Amino acid sequence: MIHDLATRMLHGLDPETAHRVGILGLKAGLGPRQFRPDPAILRTRLVGLDLPNPVGLAAGFDKNAEAPDALLAAGFGFVECGAVTPLAQDGKPRPRIFRLDADRAVINRMGFPNQGLALFHQRLVRRSARLGVVGVNLGANLDSDDRIADYVACLDALKDLAQFFTVNVSSPNTPGLRTLQSSGALDDLLAAVAAVGAKAPVFLKIAPDIEDAEADVMVAAITRHKLDGIIISNTTITRPETLVSANMGEGGGLSGPPVFARSTELVRAFRKAAGPDMAIIGVGGVSCAETAYAKIRAGANAIQLYTAMIYEGPGLIQRIKRGLVERLQVDGFASVADAVGAE
Repeated sequence: MIHDLATRMLHGLDPETAHRVGILGLKAGLGPRQFRPDPAILRTRLVGLDLPNPVGLAAGFDKNAEAPDALLAAGFGFVECGAVTPLAQDGKPRPRIFRLDADRAVINRMGFPNQGLALFHQRLVRRSARLGVVGVNLGANLDSDDRIADYVACLDALKDLAQFFTVNVSSPNTPGLRTLQSSGALDDLLAAVAAVGAKAPVFLKIAPDIEDAEADVMVAAITRHKLDGIIISNTTITRPETLVSANMGEGGGLSGPPVFARSTELVRAFRKAAGPDMAIIGVGGVSCAETAYAKIRAGANAIQLYTAMIYEGPGLIQRIKRGLVERLQVDGFASVADAVGAE
């Protein structure tokens, strides 16, 4: 409750300042801590990764791998850091994050601001002996002449230091990046990524703004190049008619509840295209136990969230987990895995 109150107080600051204060608080050991293990019913396995629970933190919060262990201690089953790019960059000009309070949503046009690969690498080296599943979101520099080479450089440098990797071709804030989702470019990218030979699982992260029919093509490419799964989805460039907040016209990617329906439809479409074995992480509009459970029943093996934390605070993690336990038990499932795609 104290940390949720602190979240509401941070809401009085501009979004980037509030975010930075949050990161500094975690680094100082002021974040929440979970002292009891999660109930056994929440344990799940994701392409060889043993997760204490299926609730993960999406990329974008801990861009520079500054506080992954504090976030794991708060109760997340896994944490994704980044996006990291080979060279440090400032990203797009400020202001570039806009709260849509009435919609419980956010629009951002960050453009992968981060401190660069070298510092990211140092931080992962320092935590390499610690437990917990920490992943890395791989990006490309805004002014890169060879974006595929950027992904390869980051993966090659970090391949022994994280438990999974995400090839992020779905941010709307790096001009031209989403063209890497098209079939020919996607094949070139995934072939180059596969050639690195990372032993940890590698996921592809896609946008919610694709057509359902593209699921078959993307699943075929993932299978052809022996990637391990897919993360569905990133932010959207669409603006649903339901939006009412004053900032709804800002450019950038929209996240939060307005993305939930579409991203969940895509989870369903990809599960149908991929069959039962491909790993799918569902992200987009998860804000409570009900929405987390809906992603799982639609076909997600695990879920991620970020935007809801801005409004609900870190206590949301425990509330979602308690709600998942209740729903799994009521529906007669012995584990999270039993509920995947059960709808």
